[in-house]
Amino acid sequence: MLLGPMPPTQVYPSERIIVLVSCVPSFLGSTLLACTHSLWPELRTRPRQLLLYLSLADLVSAVSYFYGVLRDFDSASWDCNLQGAMSTFSNTSSFFWTMAIAIYLYITIVRGSPTGTGLLCFFHLVSWGIPFGITVAAVVLNKIGYDASNVSVGWCWINLEAEDRVLWMLLTGKLWEIMAYVILPILYILIKKHINGAHAALSEYRPILSRAPAFQPRTSIADKKLILIPIIFIFLRIWSTIRFILTLCNSPAVQNPVLVVLHGIGNTFQGGANCIMFVLCTRVVRTRLFSFLCCYRHYQDPEPPKNREAQDSKRMRPELPST
Repeated sequence: MLLGPMPPTQVYPSERIIVLVSCVPSFLGSTLLACTHSLWPELRTRPRQLLLYLSLADLVSAVSYFYGVLRDFDSASWDCNLQGAMSTFSNTSSFFWTMAIAIYLYITIVRGSPTGTGLLCFFHLVSWGIPFGITVAAVVLNKIGYDASNVSVGWCWINLEAEDRVLWMLLTGKLWEIMAYVILPILYILIKKHINGAHAALSEYRPILSRAPAFQPRTSIADKKLILIPIIFIFLRIWSTIRFILTLCNSPAVQNPVLVVLHGIGNTFQGGANCIMFVLCTRVVRTRLFSFLCCYRHYQDPEPPKNREAQDSKRMRPELPST
């Protein structure tokens, strides 16, 4: 029997602390991505603009999950329903924006088709509109509620007492999550295959570029980041899918503490992972960020007059170019 009566999964204090801690870098990472986008207009490329919308969805997810884990609901309540609605909308929207980035890169890199505001409007309509419509329908029909932490880690999602709970679990997340498992690897494999083909053709006609030290590391880093995007997404999200399947099978393994912790970290750390890849591991953004922090520190802690004179005299000397 699917989703038969099971005792609630007990989320121990140590598990809650781990999940709460994983929410913090996701919140800070999503905020940092939004700040870098607003600070430097010259870095506002279309892919990073799409990344901004993904970060906003992950930011709401981190806040809602943090409240849910901190609250550790044990029954239905108004804040349980509110938190469940917020996490449902933001989590589903995150899936759509993640796929939107992959689709955009595929269209521009592989197909070479020009993209304009029409495609961006379409992404907005789908990535915000569909999650909003599904969430509103789930709230109006009283499908959001207490789930005994069997398909969550302390937060609320779909009420396990609803007769059509499996359908609503699919509509409010799992269907789009499973689709992303299939679509993302296919698109990024096609993108990487196209890039490798372009590199091969370029090295055939312009072999000097393939031996240039400045060319090879940048392309290899870009290729690695393309590979990591679907891998990190699947690694973070697969644990919630496993617990969902175990719940459908009425398996007691759904309450395994390791699975519970991995589920909690995977659902809450997406924003932190995106920040690591697209801020800390992106040279241009990382350099600007560190320069900004150093200038801010210099402004907060000005040098003594003697040191300043020494620095000024040092600036007057010719400097060798850095390597």
